Amino acid sequence: MKLVHCLVFLLFPLLLAQTATSDRALGTVTNIDPAGRRITLRTDTGSDIVVTAQPAANFRRVAPGETDLQKAVTIALSDLSVGDRVLARGRAGEQANSVAATLIVVMSQGDIAKKQESDRADWDRRGIVGLVATAGADQIVVNTRSTGGALIAITLATNANVRRYAPDSVQFADARPSTLGEIRVGDQVRARGDRSPDGGKITAEEIVSGTFRTIAGVILSLDAQQNEVRINDLESKRPLVVKVTAGSSLRRLPPKVAQAVAQRVQGNSRGTAANGRDSDLQQLLESSPGITLADLKAGEALVISSTMGATAERVTAITVLAGVEPILRRPGTQEMSLGSWTLDIGNP
Repeated sequence: MKLVHCLVFLLFPLLLAQTATSDRALGTVTNIDPAGRRITLRTDTGSDIVVTAQPAANFRRVAPGETDLQKAVTIALSDLSVGDRVLARGRAGEQANSVAATLIVVMSQGDIAKKQESDRADWDRRGIVGLVATAGADQIVVNTRSTGGALIAITLATNANVRRYAPDSVQFADARPSTLGEIRVGDQVRARGDRSPDGGKITAEEIVSGTFRTIAGVILSLDAQQNEVRINDLESKRPLVVKVTAGSSLRRLPPKVAQAVAQRVQGNSRGTAANGRDSDLQQLLESSPGITLADLKAGEALVISSTMGATAERVTAITVLAGVEPILRRPGTQEMSLGSWTLDIGNP
């Protein structure tokens, strides 16, 4: 799940405090009926809501990132397009999953695309990702593998946006407002902001944190109906249920890629320098073919990045990697283990 896409959820911060109510709706336009003044929205949970614009409804277009409706532009229903992002407010409609709207706030698909591209470039330029080495209420220190394991101290800029993933969810829409004090040693953090001249500090405008696990296991059984995989955790030697959602990424490493990753990981585990950069390794993983649960079979090994679930026996998958036997198998043996390898969580 890419961070630049998820940032769209933050663009109506003053209006989204209670979006999960019957008098408002948030989603992407999938159909427009001008004659009936009806707009069909696909919500972020995959359900459809029909929004009926009332005769005196106010249509406003805001730029992505804008929080002040005073700066919005007045538009008409005819200015909407499929793919636009819409927040509708009014009252519950007469039919189920419907809203009779008096205010419809729109972000155009084109403006969102430009914002996403701008955010992507800014995260590449000013963003860091790492594991928390020390934590405190006013400052955290992260170990950033992408910069050779350098330690970077992070403090907050004025009005910084700090969010944290919810248990059992990989959806950024479920992430809640948080504080620096909630971040713990071992958490993964992504931060964006200005660095000090020596690169050792960053004043973060945005932080996303979460407690994640990387698990290796062998498939015991598959339940396609429930979208679940039951594995035997190689570390704990206990069964574990892995929930796969629409936001989970399932990939299979081609044999050559698996061998290349194995050489790099095993080189790191022996304390030697790996060839190439961690970003190159991540690119190899992300370019591997996508699969479905139907492509998996009992007995094969998986590496899974996941959220920390509400219970130890169940996790929700962020990434599921198959074809990983060469990475897990210890040199000269048939034994498999994860070792110290972790999967960086992709952009939230």
